[in-house]
Amino acid sequence: MNPIWAYFGYDEPNYTYMKNGRKLVKELSELSPVPVHIRSHNFLNTGDGVPSLKWGSTNVYTEDSNGNPVYDWKIIDKIFDTYVHNGIHPIVEIGFMPKALSANPVPYKHHWKPGKPYKDIYTGWAYPPTSYEKWGNVISKWVTHCVDRYGKDVVSKWQWEVWNEPNIGYWQGTETQYFKLYDYTAAAVKEAFPEAKVGGPAATGPGWDKAAKFLKDFLDHCENGKNYKTGKTGAPLDFISYHAKGNPKVVDGHIRMGINSELSDVETGFRIISSYQKFKHLPVIISECDPEGCAACSVKFDPNYAYRNGTMYPSYTAAAFSRIYQLSRKYNINLQGALTWAFEFENHPWFAGFRDLATNGVDKPILNIFRMFGMMQGRFVETHDPSEIKLDSIVANGTHGNRPDIGAMATISDHSASIMVWNYDDDAVSASGARVSVTISDLLQKRVLLHHYRIDEHYSNAYQKWLAMGKPKRISEDQYRTLERAGQLQQLDSPKWIEVTKHKANIRFSLPRHGVSLLKLSW
Repeated sequence: MNPIWAYFGYDEPNYTYMKNGRKLVKELSELSPVPVHIRSHNFLNTGDGVPSLKWGSTNVYTEDSNGNPVYDWKIIDKIFDTYVHNGIHPIVEIGFMPKALSANPVPYKHHWKPGKPYKDIYTGWAYPPTSYEKWGNVISKWVTHCVDRYGKDVVSKWQWEVWNEPNIGYWQGTETQYFKLYDYTAAAVKEAFPEAKVGGPAATGPGWDKAAKFLKDFLDHCENGKNYKTGKTGAPLDFISYHAKGNPKVVDGHIRMGINSELSDVETGFRIISSYQKFKHLPVIISECDPEGCAACSVKFDPNYAYRNGTMYPSYTAAAFSRIYQLSRKYNINLQGALTWAFEFENHPWFAGFRDLATNGVDKPILNIFRMFGMMQGRFVETHDPSEIKLDSIVANGTHGNRPDIGAMATISDHSASIMVWNYDDDAVSASGARVSVTISDLLQKRVLLHHYRIDEHYSNAYQKWLAMGKPKRISEDQYRTLERAGQLQQLDSPKWIEVTKHKANIRFSLPRHGVSLLKLSW
């Protein structure tokens, strides 16, 4: 089981070193025995380091009155120091454009708020550089600084991704200008640190025809296009990245998720990559892999975003990641990561409905699905399940028109086995739970120890606890401690030993709609 789930990202990098940001980075690092990877936007933006929604800045590069470069690493060092201290392996998104280099610098900083048009965020930071040579020098200086500060052994584990979604408004240049940016950036990274791994293009979901064409054009450029920096053929490419998003809609007064949209993006990208003989074995990172697009949108502007607070989000993630694993095997893709674009929003209202992992330092149910993933190790074990919707069907239609998706995936290692079971439906409507029976075959032991972990309305769910408190806007110390405990991954029952009869063990339980169980067997 390749730990594709150990990848996270967010727009606002300055939250990283704030109080609850540091707490969450530490919790992420403790999710599993493998290193966690983090990606963020806005690393090179010009500004004072004060974050706002979908904005961050570091002021790394400015120029004096004579046009000479001025470098300031203080803010960006605070971000990467937090990562390195916690053993995080950054996916370093190289962007965006410093004001002094922007071809259209005014206005530079956006002032977007939820409810305003999304296109308002695309200001001076999104434009090509006035000088690709100067841009290359900035990148070379940055990489060299990182190697000097953290050492070659540490930085060799990082990956450097060129820009974000250059096929839409995040890049206010042409496709050709992006390829030129990529060539200059890759050359600068490799010049500063030849062992560095560079990739891209971090394009939007290829389920959209124009995005699919962009991904193909990029791979064609890296394979046999003219390199704008060297004049030679092709460009360095150590990994391939693109994005996959769902498409939830309001139907009859409730949210209906679009898991099929996200899975279709994933599959189309895999199909494209597998068609390139030169690149089909490269690591692939789905560097944003989410139910929908706007992490900073909240219940204040659309009450349906409340699904992010409860159990719909983790059950969706369990069902989606299981199919992403299946799709990677179907296309023989070297899938390295499927990155969840969620972190935390410092100093915002409790359970505001943002797509985040924690609220004011209290973990939401979604974080516990990753704690479950972190307990699944070893090799995948085949599961046979008459209730699970087949891969082709859920990619095409989601669960709409089908029964709920009651599915499972399982792993085994030398002294343990783990089975994740979910009860997922695209529709956020009340429904009765399911009676589940799990049979584990080919056990050689006479007894096995069962730990049963659960996410549902009553377990591992700080949101329900907050609702029961009356949705307080101000939290006392006692209430905070109660919510903090409720946000941790909890067991449904006490651990118990189970008899193995004729090499089989059977476990029966009730699983509520949008609930997730992890059965951990050890011997």
